Amino acid sequence: MNTTAANRSDCPEVKVPVPLFFTIGVVSLAENLLVVVAVLRNRNLHSPMYCFICSLAAFNTIASLTKTWENLMIVFANMGLLEKKGPSETNLDDALDSLLCMSFVGSIVSFLAIAADRYISIFHALRYHNIMTMRRTKAVLGVIWTMCGVFAVLMVRFFDSNFIMICFVVFFVVSLAIICFLYVYMFMLARIHARKIAALPASTGGGKGRRRWGSGMRGALTLTILFGAFVLCWAPFFLHLVIIMLCPANPYCECYRSLFQLHVVLLMSHAFIDPAIYAFRSVELRHTFRKMLLCSDWQRCS
Repeated sequence: MNTTAANRSDCPEVKVPVPLFFTIGVVSLAENLLVVVAVLRNRNLHSPMYCFICSLAAFNTIASLTKTWENLMIVFANMGLLEKKGPSETNLDDALDSLLCMSFVGSIVSFLAIAADRYISIFHALRYHNIMTMRRTKAVLGVIWTMCGVFAVLMVRFFDSNFIMICFVVFFVVSLAIICFLYVYMFMLARIHARKIAALPASTGGGKGRRRWGSGMRGALTLTILFGAFVLCWAPFFLHLVIIMLCPANPYCECYRSLFQLHVVLLMSHAFIDPAIYAFRSVELRHTFRKMLLCSDWQRCS
C-alpha cells in the first residue's frame, strides 16, 4: 500500500534492507502455517477459542505471504524483470493490498470474537458449551471471512478517498476501545465471579465450573498478551495514516513519515510474534508443535 510521499524535511528516509523484510515474511509464514496445521490436526484443539486463534493465524499467514510476495516483486523490479508501473504490476499490487487489508481487518475481528468467547467462558462457564457450539463457531467464522473480503476490496478500490482512510482509522480506534472495555469489564468482575463459583458445592457443578473458569481466565490472559502485541505493532502504521490526513506537508510530520519502512517492519513482526505467544501460553499447542516437528509417526507419538 503506497502511503509514502516525497520527503520535504531534513529527515532522511530510513531504509530497511529488502532481505530483512523477506526473512521476517518467510519465518512468520512458516510459523503461522504451523499453527493452522496444528489446530486442524489435533482434535483436542477443536474448540471455539482455538478455531478463532486458527482464523487469526490464517489472517497472519495471508499478511506474511502478501509482504513476502511484494518483496519478491521489488527484487524482480530492481533486476529489470518487472515494470514498476506496468498495468499488470499495478493490478497485482492492488490485489496484494486487498489481501493485506483483509488480514488486518480479519485480525481485529478475530480478536473481538476471541474476546467474546472468553467472556462467555468466564461468566457463563456452566453453559459455555451450550452457547458456543461448533456450529455457531463455524457460522461466525464464515461471516468474518466474507465481511473481511468485501471490506478489503472496497478499501483498496477507494483508498485514495480521505473518507475511506478516515473509516479505516476510525475502525481501528473503535475496535481497540471495544476490546479494551471488554477486557477491563471482564477482569473487574472476574474476582466477584470466582467467589460465586467457589461458593458452589461440588455436587452442583461447582468443581466443574471452577475448572472452566480457570481455563477461561488463562485464555483471556493469553488474548491480552496477543492484543497488546497487536497494538504495539500496528499503532505506528495508523499514526502514519493520521499524519497523512492531518499534516501532509508539515516538516515535523515528514520526519515521522520518514520512518515508514520501520512501521512496516513492526506490522510484519506481529505475524512473527503471535505464534511464539501461542506456544508459550498453550501447553496443548506446544505439545502438538513438538510432535509435528520431532516425531515422524504422528499416531505412535500421540
